[in-house]
Amino acid sequence: MQYRRLGNSDLMVSEISLGSWLTYGAGVDDSSAIACVNRAFDLGINFLDTSNIYGKGAAETFLGKTLSGRERSSYILATKLYFPMTDTDRGLSAAQVYKQIDASLTRLRTDYVDLYQCHRYDPLTPLGETMEALTGVIRQGKARYIGFSEWNVEQIRAALDLPHVEKFVSSQPQYSILWRSPEVDVFPLCAANGIGQIVWSPLAQGVLTGKYLPGQPPPADSRAASPEMNGFLGERLRGNRTLTAVQQLRPIAEGLGLTLAQLALAWVLRLPAVSSAIVGASRPTQVDDNAAASGVRLDQETLNAIDRVTLPLLRDLEGIQLLT
Repeated sequence: MQYRRLGNSDLMVSEISLGSWLTYGAGVDDSSAIACVNRAFDLGINFLDTSNIYGKGAAETFLGKTLSGRERSSYILATKLYFPMTDTDRGLSAAQVYKQIDASLTRLRTDYVDLYQCHRYDPLTPLGETMEALTGVIRQGKARYIGFSEWNVEQIRAALDLPHVEKFVSSQPQYSILWRSPEVDVFPLCAANGIGQIVWSPLAQGVLTGKYLPGQPPPADSRAASPEMNGFLGERLRGNRTLTAVQQLRPIAEGLGLTLAQLALAWVLRLPAVSSAIVGASRPTQVDDNAAASGVRLDQETLNAIDRVTLPLLRDLEGIQLLT
């Protein structure tokens, strides 16, 4: 496992990180989830990402129990807030920031998180109020650094322009071979301001593993077949044109001695701006496969071959100019 610095922080995070969205505490049984976490540590993964909303606290509770026997300094722990935990508990107001960090720390059985992230932007709360509260959380020692997920460039700039508050060190966007929008403006702005990328869904909800075949139903043990975990697998990813393109990537991966998943993860890690790629896993063998992508560097010929397969598809689906 190789490691990269997360933005302007002193956190050295594993290139592959383990997430718990739709899985731990919810869609995956605890024994399998524990096995995945243990295997991740065995392979050198030191960065775990979760959120209060995952399983309405269940993912944090699971991690708190599972990590309780480990030396706290041996891993980097990130969580988030924003989405509604109850009918009245939601958003990024100062009251919610202080309430939710305490609730997360209780569930995680720790005195602090290394990274506390705004899961989305809150248009109903003044940005200054949010940033001052996050600054307070850091000064109380309950978080070491702060980050955000899926903010646009105007929102990021506004936060950077605020005086006398802590600055973000991380951005958590969706990013993969099949979803490249952040390349256009978010990545350059963040790179110029010491904000590293922790990308989610680098395997496009498992589509980039190649297990979903055009014209065929999803495997019975896959995320797409699970009512608890398939909510974000829309037609854009399920469509036969997308699935056909993914299968056309298979010979590229095989020519390099890689699985499709490893090719996809190495692709997002090709950019120095990307500090870590978050993967989910329901079986330890998936952790093995994903972790093996760390350190793989793709040459320009391979990148060009990937683009020849995917750029026509993406330009039609997204209608944006992409970096090449």
